[in-house]
Amino acid sequence: MSEILSDDLDLISLTQLRQVVNQSPQPYRLHLQVELRTEKATSAGSPFFEVKLVDAADSLVWRVFDNNPLFQDVARLTRNAFIQLAGQWVEGKYGIEPRQVQMRTLSEDETVTLLLGDPELAARQQADYTDIVGFIESIRDPRLLRLCSVFMERHGERFRRTGAARKNHHARRGGLVEHVAQMMRSAAAIAAVYPHLNRDLLIAGVLFHDCGKLWENVYAESGFTMPYNMTAEMLGHIPLGLELVNRMWRDLLEEPAAAEWSALEPASELVRLHLLHLIAAHHGTLEFGSPVLPKTPEAIVLHHVDNIDAKLEMFRRGYAGSKELAPGIFEKFSPWPVNIVAPLQAV
Repeated sequence: MSEILSDDLDLISLTQLRQVVNQSPQPYRLHLQVELRTEKATSAGSPFFEVKLVDAADSLVWRVFDNNPLFQDVARLTRNAFIQLAGQWVEGKYGIEPRQVQMRTLSEDETVTLLLGDPELAARQQADYTDIVGFIESIRDPRLLRLCSVFMERHGERFRRTGAARKNHHARRGGLVEHVAQMMRSAAAIAAVYPHLNRDLLIAGVLFHDCGKLWENVYAESGFTMPYNMTAEMLGHIPLGLELVNRMWRDLLEEPAAAEWSALEPASELVRLHLLHLIAAHHGTLEFGSPVLPKTPEAIVLHHVDNIDAKLEMFRRGYAGSKELAPGIFEKFSPWPVNIVAPLQAV
């Protein structure tokens, strides 16, 4: 396959590739960023590379063995490089892999286009962000409203490029925005059914429950790689979130408008503690990393809407990318422990 011919192949995303790939070779080209290249050895001692490749919504591990004509070219790949892979794509022994593959560096214009992301995903995330702003504006408690508004003013750009996780759910640039927006919709719906719940506290708790991930799971400003950093590694997103909210709350107490908060009920200190509890307890159990178990109705609701949205996103990913073992039965995927079954369609 010549380079001219390879550039004539249909350009698709990793998500689109997962939807069409099977054991029959299919010709496509993909524009990707190198997140990581790791040199390993087979059981026989032969060297090979594992290259993690990413785009706006998905990732793929490409294994390149020493008999591959591109082995030396891959050895020279640098982290964060932007490349095109064109070839015959199949579902192979190690998952999706290209055969008869051609590789080249992306042009500057191609890189800019790739960084814009999938138009459909970008539009969905923009709509989600707009919904988040709308939910915040609906908060009636002036303390929680101000706290959420200042967070968006200070950290909105970083929020937009943060993933909800590294691999299990919403593990993509902007994935945290998608996760938070859907959680807010769920929390607002539940609050409408159970009016004794503090809706303002729930909305604020959803916004801040994973705010520590703005340092743990944030993507580079111009790329799809999620670098590690020492602070997040040593502390984790729950302590980071608690520290951020405490710091912002102290800052707001210095504002002139905060003088009026002393007359509000419930007391501001109690509001702060309840919000911190939602952040601390949102994993639901000690073994999953929460330093304290849920002790309020709002903490229980937040934990469950968080868990539901994460699990349903895993199912969505499973249906889109897992092998269909039989009609309606899809192969299990990490971290899901069993095969999944297609849902029953509504009448």
